[in-house]
Amino acid sequence: MASPRISYLIFSMLCILVLLSAGEDTKLYVVYMGNLPSQANGDSHTAAVSIHHDMLESVHSSREAAQESLKYSYGKSFGGFAAMLSPSQVQQLSNMAGVVSVFQSKQLQLLTTRSWDFIGFPASAQNTNLAYQSDIIIGVIDTGIWPESESYNEVGFGPVPSKWRGECHTTSDFPTCNKKLVGAKFYRTNGTIPSGEFLSPRDGHGHGTHTSSTAAGNHINNASVYGIGQGSARGGVPGARLAMYKVCWLDGCTEADILAAFDDAIYDGVDVISVSLGFYRSFNYFEDSIAIGSFHAIKRGIFVSNGAGNSGPTMATVINYSPWSLTVAASTIDRKMESKLLLGNNISIKGIAVNTYTMEQPWYPIIYGRSCDLNSSNHIQMEGRIVLCDDFNDFLDYTIYLGRGAGLIIMSDELSDMALVWQVPTTTISTKQGEVVLSYINSTSSPVARILKTTTPKAPAPIVASFSSRGYNPITFGILKPDITAPGVDIIASWPRNTSLTKNIGDTRLSNFNIISGTSMSCPHSAGVAGFIKSYHSNWSPSAIKSALMTTALVMDPTLFGNGDAEFGYGAGQINPMKAIDPGLVYDIGVDDYVNFLCKEGYNDTTLRLVTGDFSSCDFKESSKNGARELNYPSIMVDAIPGEPIQARFPRIVTNVGVAKSTYKATISAPFGINVIVEPDTLSFSSLNQKLSYNVTIEGGPILTNKLLSGALTWRDGIYNVRSPIAIYVIPK
Repeated sequence: MASPRISYLIFSMLCILVLLSAGEDTKLYVVYMGNLPSQANGDSHTAAVSIHHDMLESVHSSREAAQESLKYSYGKSFGGFAAMLSPSQVQQLSNMAGVVSVFQSKQLQLLTTRSWDFIGFPASAQNTNLAYQSDIIIGVIDTGIWPESESYNEVGFGPVPSKWRGECHTTSDFPTCNKKLVGAKFYRTNGTIPSGEFLSPRDGHGHGTHTSSTAAGNHINNASVYGIGQGSARGGVPGARLAMYKVCWLDGCTEADILAAFDDAIYDGVDVISVSLGFYRSFNYFEDSIAIGSFHAIKRGIFVSNGAGNSGPTMATVINYSPWSLTVAASTIDRKMESKLLLGNNISIKGIAVNTYTMEQPWYPIIYGRSCDLNSSNHIQMEGRIVLCDDFNDFLDYTIYLGRGAGLIIMSDELSDMALVWQVPTTTISTKQGEVVLSYINSTSSPVARILKTTTPKAPAPIVASFSSRGYNPITFGILKPDITAPGVDIIASWPRNTSLTKNIGDTRLSNFNIISGTSMSCPHSAGVAGFIKSYHSNWSPSAIKSALMTTALVMDPTLFGNGDAEFGYGAGQINPMKAIDPGLVYDIGVDDYVNFLCKEGYNDTTLRLVTGDFSSCDFKESSKNGARELNYPSIMVDAIPGEPIQARFPRIVTNVGVAKSTYKATISAPFGINVIVEPDTLSFSSLNQKLSYNVTIEGGPILTNKLLSGALTWRDGIYNVRSPIAIYVIPK
C-alpha cells in the first residue's frame, strides 16, 4: 500500500495471491445471493452458513474441503459468501438457483482545522442539537482506528444508544471501545499480517483514523502538524458515535472483507456509512462490492457516502457511481500550504509542500540532480546540499535522506494544487519556476538556497482538485456523477501516534494530526454532514438527505482554473451544511424506484427478486435508456446521441419539507441553443410532506462531441432555492 501522505496515488492493483487446490488454480470469489430469504435481524445467519456449506460441498470433493474453502458467510443483512474457488467451480455456482453473481474478490484502493469553517459550518452550529446527535452512529469502513486519540474521548457522552447491536473486537493491543467509539471490528481473508500492522481494529496505516475523525471526531483545540495549520479540529457531527470496520491493511483491501463489513454494519445499527475506497475500473452494480453493500444499506435507511476516486482529471474516471449512494469529488479550501524557496541571488519562489522543518543554516549549496535516482552518479554529491529534481516520485525524499542531502526541490507540474508531507525539507515548484532555479545554478560557481517552513496564506477556492476523478458516469450515462464536492485537499485530521508523518524509515516525527489529500478526505466530510442532517430529521430517507445536500450546494465557478470540467468535476457544487439542514423541497427515491431503474437497465425478474427479497417484477418495463431519466434524481443528465437532435423528458416529484403553505416558481438557466420546458412551472403546496410532480422537457439540435453544456432548474418560493444542475453531453459510443 502506498504511503498515507499521498492517498491520491494508485495503490497496488494486484489481486489475491493464487493458491493451488485440487489441481486447479483457485482464487477468492464472492458469491452474491441478494436479499436474505427472511428478515430475521441476523438470526438466519447460522442457517445461511449451513446452506453455503451445502452449495460448496456440491462443487468440492468433500464437506471438509467445502468448509476449508469458505472464508465468509454473509447472512446478517444480505445473502452470499466468499470462498476459494477454481474456474470450473465458479461456473457451477454461477448456474445455481438463487445466485445473482459470482465475481473475483478484487483488491481495492484507499482513495481538519479549517475545512469546516470554509464551507460555512462553524463549531457553534455543530454544538446545537447535541441530544439528537448522540443517537447518530457513523460507521467507517477503512484501515482501523487509533482509540487513544482525543477525537474519540468518551468524556461527556451518555450511554451507548440502545439500537446499537455491534461488537468490539478486543485484543491485547486493542483492549476496549467506549461511549464515543462504540464498536470496532477487523476483517482479514489473507492470514499473513504485513509488518507494522495489528491483528486488531487498531490502525497501522493512519488513513482510517484520519477519515473517522473527519466524519465525527470530537472538538480539539490547538490542533496542528508541527505548528502548521493551527486551529480547532473537529468532525462533521462531533456529538455522534463512531464504529470502525477495518478492512484495509498495509497490503490492500479485498472485496470479500468489505462485504463482510457492510453485512455487519447494516445489522449493527449504524445511520451513516463512510467508504473512502474504490476500484479503478467500472463494473456492473451487482459485481461491485461497494455498490452491493450500499444498496442493502439504503434499503435499511442507511446513508452511504463514497469517494469519487483519484484518477482525475481524465474524463469518465469516476468510481462508486451507483445511483443509491452519494459520490463525492474533492476540492480545495481557501488556504494553501506554501513553502518558499530562497535563492542566493535574492529571488524568492513560492513552492507548495508540508515542510515542518526550520533549516539550521542560513544557506546551503544547491545542485541539479536531474531524476535524482538513488543509484545515479549524483547521489554521492547530495550530502549537505539542497537537490533540484525534475522527476516526481513518492520516494524522492527518502533518496535525499539516504544521501544525507540538506533538502529537496521537486520541479513538477503534477503537484500544483496540493501539498505533500516529506521526510526532508522540501518544496515543489512548477517547471517554469524550475527554469529560474536552473538559470541561477548555471549562473554562478557557488549557488546557494534555503527552504522555509510552511505557512498557510489565503488562496482562491473552491477549486476541484486535479486528482479528483471526473464524470461522465461509465455505467449509466444518464445519471450525473459525481454528485457533489467537499473539501479534500490538504486536510488536517487525527493520526496514530505510532506512525510517522511519512511512514518512511528514519522519519521520527510523530504527531496527533497529519495533512492528507484525496477523495478519501472529501467522503467523510459528506458523511459527517449527512449525520448532522439525520440528527435533525431522523425520519428522512437516505435519498432525501442526498437531495438536501445536492440541491443546496454552493454553485461553483466553472471559469476558475481547475473547474473547467464543470458538473463532471463537481456535480451539484460544493457541500453547504447549514443550507442542507433546511432545503425546502427534497427528491425522494424508494426501493421500488430503484427496481424500476434496474429493470430499464436490463436486469430480469429473477435477479431482481433475489436482490430485493420480494416479488419485484419487470413486466411491461422494457429495457431502455429512459430508466435513468425516470429515476427521481436531484440532478438532470442528458446523454445525447452523436449527430442527432436532443429530445429528452424527465418526470420529477418533490416533497415539501419547508413551509406548509408555499408556492414555488421554476427558474431556468439553459445553455445557448437548448430549450428547457418545465410543466407545470408553478407548484403550490398546502401542507408539509405533500408531494407534487412536474416534467422537464429538454430540446435542441445536435451538439458537438466532447463538449459539456451546463444549465440549471431552480425552484424558488422567496425563502428557499432548490437547484438541480442540468448537464448535456454527447457520450461516445
